[in-house]
Amino acid sequence: MKISAHSYVRNGLRYNYPFIESIRSVLPIVDEFVMVVGDSDDGTREAIEAIGDSRIRIVDTIWDEKLRTAGRIFALQANTGLDQVTGDWAFHIQADEVVHEDDLPLIKAAMEKHFADPRVEGFLFRFLNFFGDYRHYGPSRRFHQHEIRITRNDPKVRSYRDSQGFRIFEHPEKQWEEKGRKLHVISLPARIFHYSHVKNPLMQVRKRAAFVSRYHSDEKVQEYLKANEGFNYQDYDYLKVFHGTHPAVMRDFIAAQDWEFNYDPSRNDMNLKEKTMRWLERLTGRQFFIYKNYKILKK
Repeated sequence: MKISAHSYVRNGLRYNYPFIESIRSVLPIVDEFVMVVGDSDDGTREAIEAIGDSRIRIVDTIWDEKLRTAGRIFALQANTGLDQVTGDWAFHIQADEVVHEDDLPLIKAAMEKHFADPRVEGFLFRFLNFFGDYRHYGPSRRFHQHEIRITRNDPKVRSYRDSQGFRIFEHPEKQWEEKGRKLHVISLPARIFHYSHVKNPLMQVRKRAAFVSRYHSDEKVQEYLKANEGFNYQDYDYLKVFHGTHPAVMRDFIAAQDWEFNYDPSRNDMNLKEKTMRWLERLTGRQFFIYKNYKILKK
């Protein structure tokens, strides 16, 4: 059994992505790591080369600046990685996602256990979506709490929509015209530490503007920048305090935090529907009507 990993990044240093930590977090269990590097001018490619691991293979791409449809550029980058992996399993880890070292044995064991079972097309991970700082995370319906991060190396598996998850397409060359089929997956207790909303507020605005530019025109991006001098970390429904440990590779990254975030649990910006769903969640311990881009198999 051969395990591949793949990811993509562009100007990761400029926008303070933990992409080096992301790579390092999964290297212990993979046989190769395909890193798709967009045309960067901030030293991102050189930083990846400096890791000095022969398992890392860089694939260079040029992002189409005219492509501004539903974040499709992100899926195209993920698909480029999928097309380059040579393993039996393809572990997709994004540039703001890190795996905890404690979960690596469980993840590898799951791939070994289900390797010979063709019904298992992938594995579902639990997401910890940190927000504001490294002590708080969003457990609500506003964040995707579970998503596929390992798939079989099958040419019909394509990154779905804006690279949030994956689906199987009978005609991969026409994936933008087809709906695709949801993958049958095993749900793992393994965690993805997701740091998309943990940055200095000024840096977060710049990163967010670059993200918005993959969906909207330059005019919309400028409107966003003019309306936001710093990212508003007070726009939340509810958060929880994280009492566990972060991945060891994140130690220096976390120590470099240079801003403060103060969470006030007495305030929120939930509408009536969200408040109702929150009440049901407290009552039952379950989240209802959440989006699921997968079908869970019984173990």
